Amino acid sequence: MSVVIDEEYRPREDEPFMNERQREYFRLKLLQWKDDILREAKETLQHLQDENQNHPDIADRASSETDRAIELRARDRQRKLIAKIDAALERIDDGSYGYCEETGDPISLKRLEARPIATLSIEAQERHERRERVYRDD
Repeated sequence: MSVVIDEEYRPREDEPFMNERQREYFRLKLLQWKDDILREAKETLQHLQDENQNHPDIADRASSETDRAIELRARDRQRKLIAKIDAALERIDDGSYGYCEETGDPISLKRLEARPIATLSIEAQERHERRERVYRDD
């Protein structure tokens, strides 16, 4: 049975955490995000194909190559983001979505709203970043 989500619906703290309605809300949010990324990627690919011309001026050619490298890096980041979105969708299906991978505690709805692919609570993320900084500074 699928839950119908009203466009006005926003998950609230006073309802059971990760109930069917919240899961469906985040599933739709993730799928929309993924669709947007794929649409942008298609447009980027089309732009790259249209731009695939030889520039007689070396400065124009260098500028074009730089633009192309930036767009390809962005596409790579988008590819990684899609993998994270797919992983979040799998977590929705297996029931682990919305819970911190480190502590098992619920991730705040505000955090999930801002970053629906989050796998760590704010506290766990901050600990993780502090540890990263310590190792990076050594």
